[in-house]
Amino acid sequence: MIHGRGGAPEDMFGLAKHLALPDLAVLAPQAAGQSWWPDSFLAPLTANEPGLGSGLSVISSLLDDLSEQGFDPTRVALIGFSQGACLALEAAARLARPFRAVAALSGGLVGTGEAGGAPRADLYDRPAKTFDYAGRLADVPVLLGCHERDPHIPLARVQKSADVLQNMGAKVETLILPGAGHGIVAEEAAWLRRQLNTER
Repeated sequence: MIHGRGGAPEDMFGLAKHLALPDLAVLAPQAAGQSWWPDSFLAPLTANEPGLGSGLSVISSLLDDLSEQGFDPTRVALIGFSQGACLALEAAARLARPFRAVAALSGGLVGTGEAGGAPRADLYDRPAKTFDYAGRLADVPVLLGCHERDPHIPLARVQKSADVLQNMGAKVETLILPGAGHGIVAEEAAWLRRQLNTER
C-alpha cells in the first residue's frame, strides 16, 4: 500500500485495518520527505526525476523480495492513494506482472514520455503524455477511483489511464464519484474487500 504526498505508511495501515481482512499482510513503504516526487504527476517526466525512478525502484525491489519469500504476483495487490496511486499504476504498467489486483484511489498513470502540443484545459493546463508500455496485464483487476472534480487528478487522465490499461489486457473498473473531493470512499474499500478476500 503506497501513501500519497504528505502522507505516511500509517495512513495506509489505517486503510488496511478498515478492510478487516484477517489474512491480509501489508507492506507500506515510506517516501523520503513524505513525497515520492516533487511536482504534479502531470508535469514533464524530467521535473519529477530522480524521484519517480526511485519510487519505481522501491516498488520493484519490494516485489522481488516478496517473490523470493514465496509470494508470487498473483498473491500481491498494488494499492495506492493520490501520488501513491499514480506510483502504483505506473509500477503495474511498467512491470506488467500478474497481480492479484491494482487499485488507484485518486490517481492516474504518470506516462512514459511527452506527447508535445499545447497545454490542455482538461489536463489542468498541462500538455499530454505518451503511454508506451511493452507488457501485458492480462485479466488483472484494476480499479480507478476518483471524484469528477478532483483538485489534483483530472478526469481526462483517469479515463486515458483506463483506456491504456484495458489495451494492456487488464479488467478495468472506473468509479467516478460526483462532485469535488480527494479521498478514499466506502465503494473503493468494498472493491478491495472483494478482490482481496482469500476465500474468493
